[in-house]
Amino acid sequence: MDLTQGTAKEKNRRAKKMMLWFGIVSLIMGFAGWTSAYIVSSKREDWVSDLDLPSAFFISTAIIVLSSVTYVLAKKAVAKNNQKNGTIFLVLTLALGITFISLQFYGFSQMLESGYYFTGPTSNIKMSYVFLLAAVHIAHVVAGLITLLVVLVQQLRKKYAPDNMLGMELGASFWHFLDFIWVYLILFMYFVK
Repeated sequence: MDLTQGTAKEKNRRAKKMMLWFGIVSLIMGFAGWTSAYIVSSKREDWVSDLDLPSAFFISTAIIVLSSVTYVLAKKAVAKNNQKNGTIFLVLTLALGITFISLQFYGFSQMLESGYYFTGPTSNIKMSYVFLLAAVHIAHVVAGLITLLVVLVQQLRKKYAPDNMLGMELGASFWHFLDFIWVYLILFMYFVK
């Protein structure tokens, strides 16, 4: 398929999707680098392998997976021209995203209560990586929430319809990527001791 062919709308659609995927691939490379550093550091003598992840991280995992489901339901509703349900599911996705971030910070407080710090004399390298990976992911979820707010505002302005859903599709793809990355990170941190 020649990417230079098609209507202006089709070219615009392909270009925006390609830009999103370039961004996602670069984020994958970043997270691959951080998890590779985690693996290399796990061979250090001062690595403490028997530390447990905070329970809030596991609850937040269920929340972010559920938020991907509500985003899918929002897209399906709008694709069927059910704008009211589309809006409701987008608002639910936003609420779940905010809940996810709140639970992540609660997870940080659980680590602090257990005596684990990001830096300082009572820190250890493993928990520093846990703080780092979760914090970097939170920063990306904040970006995801901003895109979700843009999608929600556009939905409220009645910009989406079954034949015009590009913005919602791009926002959903980024959101699902963030979901996938967190599931990968939690499994990685749980199993790589």
